[in-house]
Amino acid sequence: MESVRYCYRSQTLSKDGFKRFARWYISWMPTVKRLLAATLPPILLFAAVTAVWQIVVEVRDIPGYLLPGPLAVAKAAWTKREQLGGAFGLTAAAALCGFGLSLAVGTLIAAAFSTWRLVRASGYPYAIFLQTVPIVAIAPLIVIWFGYGFGSVVIVSFIISLFPVITNMTTGLTKVDRDLLDLFQLHNATRWQILFKLRLPSSVPYLVTGARISCGMAVVGAIVGEFFAGLGSTRAGLGYLISRAGDQTNTAELFAAVIASTLLGILVFTTVNLAGATILSRWYHA
Repeated sequence: MESVRYCYRSQTLSKDGFKRFARWYISWMPTVKRLLAATLPPILLFAAVTAVWQIVVEVRDIPGYLLPGPLAVAKAAWTKREQLGGAFGLTAAAALCGFGLSLAVGTLIAAAFSTWRLVRASGYPYAIFLQTVPIVAIAPLIVIWFGYGFGSVVIVSFIISLFPVITNMTTGLTKVDRDLLDLFQLHNATRWQILFKLRLPSSVPYLVTGARISCGMAVVGAIVGEFFAGLGSTRAGLGYLISRAGDQTNTAELFAAVIASTLLGILVFTTVNLAGATILSRWYHA
């Protein structure tokens, strides 16, 4: 009798477990399909390009200093893994600092532009000027003024990534619902109340858009800044490794540093994109 009850309970538990698994499978399948649809094609393309690259290098017998194969690049990356890891972290820190400064300062400047028309009319052309001047032209000046080191790299990253935040936030702060603005003015709201309770909440989507553009430019700015203001071999960022490998014609190490820079840009952009999507989903449901 006990054995019958045990078998019955086992069958019941197995059926319940199967039902739970079926519900979990049905609920997660759309997400898995979307994830595969988004990631599988790039992975397959990367594998195909890598295979063709290796075959062409071996068949054509291309010298390593001109075009190393993927295996040579992977070997160089593994050999220099500790140096690449340290450089990755240093460049990431500089890019994130420059990106954070651009968000803070860009938002403050945009708030001033949206609040005072005279400030916008007089200051906005200089924001455009800051964007149009090549960073290569002013990077030596930054080194002269602030010296070599992490701070100068952050400044270069900040300058490059500032303009998208200013333009997007200025647009978002000035494009508010006219009826809501009239309602605030009807109730004698102060300029600061309008800014903090109407303009800033309405500009969140524009801030997210500006952040998505700015984060990639911050990584580029950090790498470019390290070309001119890096600390050298003692604290080498990815930009310094790229510059040194190019000077030494070490093409495999150069490719490894470039790939690490690309991965850093993808990581930062993906993180900011996911954070922006989370913020916007809560913003639209608020």
